[in-house]
Amino acid sequence: MKRYNRYGGPFWYGMLILLCLFVIGGLQAALTHREEGIQEKKRKVEKEEETPKEEKWEIVVDNPNIRVLLMTDGYVNIVHPSVSVSADGGLSIACGEERQETKAGETAEFAPDDPRFQSGIIRISAKDGGEITLNSIKRGYGTPSYAGTLELRTTAEGIVIINELPLETYLCKVVPSEMPASYELEALKAQAVCARSYAYRQMQDYGYPEYEAHVNDSTDYQVYGNSKAQEAANQAVMETQGQVVRYQGQIVTTYYYSTSCGKTAGLEAWGTESGEGNQYLQSVEVKDGDGDYEAGLPWYRWEAKIPAADLSKLVSQNTGTNIGNLKSIEVTKSGAGGVALQICAVGDGGTVTVDTENKIRRALGGGSYEIVKQDGTAVGSSALLPSAFFTIRKEGDTFVISGGGFGHGIGMSQNGANEMAKKGKNYIDILTLFYQDVEIKAGDS
Repeated sequence: MKRYNRYGGPFWYGMLILLCLFVIGGLQAALTHREEGIQEKKRKVEKEEETPKEEKWEIVVDNPNIRVLLMTDGYVNIVHPSVSVSADGGLSIACGEERQETKAGETAEFAPDDPRFQSGIIRISAKDGGEITLNSIKRGYGTPSYAGTLELRTTAEGIVIINELPLETYLCKVVPSEMPASYELEALKAQAVCARSYAYRQMQDYGYPEYEAHVNDSTDYQVYGNSKAQEAANQAVMETQGQVVRYQGQIVTTYYYSTSCGKTAGLEAWGTESGEGNQYLQSVEVKDGDGDYEAGLPWYRWEAKIPAADLSKLVSQNTGTNIGNLKSIEVTKSGAGGVALQICAVGDGGTVTVDTENKIRRALGGGSYEIVKQDGTAVGSSALLPSAFFTIRKEGDTFVISGGGFGHGIGMSQNGANEMAKKGKNYIDILTLFYQDVEIKAGDS
């Protein structure tokens, strides 16, 4: 005979149903939580993909400070009428023994007669160790910012700004300002080593001794800060950190320019005699078994057709010699690689001879004539002829200049370096082609 507990039957069935509801609820909560976690992880990944990762690099070499004089807009002047600065985390301003601070994002203004200059030089740094935004100037990408310290010095004409910062950090904004960061990594690494070598040479003395500045930020030395730092350029600097070009054990000045015509020039193009210390800068052919590396680039070949009347005026203006109506002009001396070392222009009012590549390019530059690149695109003439690798002939009342390459032609062709990298050459291959008998080694001495 079955016996029933008075608490059995419906009671246990109810408890069982309740337990099932708890289990189902828990499973739903767990699934919901898991789904939320998946979605959150997905959002995080998407955010990371949208925001480029900033690689953290460790400097493991000697990293001395370089002092860079910052010029005005367009690199026109070294003296600024006023200075405006700010930093995301606020500024620390030192003037003599006095210390001032600004709030995050707050702007600090300085005029030449600012009373803080009575204590001498003003030094500004970012409180959080970040970059200082220099609101009073513009560069290629907009309002620039600078790592390290900004030093302000007042003069009779205005304020001089010197940016003092570690060399490797400086190079991170030289490389993308001198070579597009979209170029091949090995080309960027070659550029980084060139820029570092050049900087070390300049740091042996002050280019501006009155301000204790080694260089300025323009093409007078190396362009710095005209482009934002780019991850590829940073990588090129960090993967070559400390490495310089040495010839006979000494760090050498590594000149570079845009595009070659298939050959480079020696120092004779600048009127510099060949000597024991500069044999690394020789004329070389920029090619492999397939031909010239840059043969397919627009500036590899170019042509300009200039009316005789226009060229007569340009030669007279640019040389300071009134030659009258230009009758003939010819290259009277060439150097290694075919670079023009001397030209002679003859007019009905006089004759002028011009020596060295820069002066020759300037004598034939200016005006408003067109230069047609080999891809058919045309650009207006500038103060300098594209290069000194050219021939010139007269056709009726027009002078035709046929040339190749862009830049002074001495040292490394940046586009040549990029084309070499595309064909699998590494930065050592590149540097040892353009600079003969050199070693690529770390160290500053």
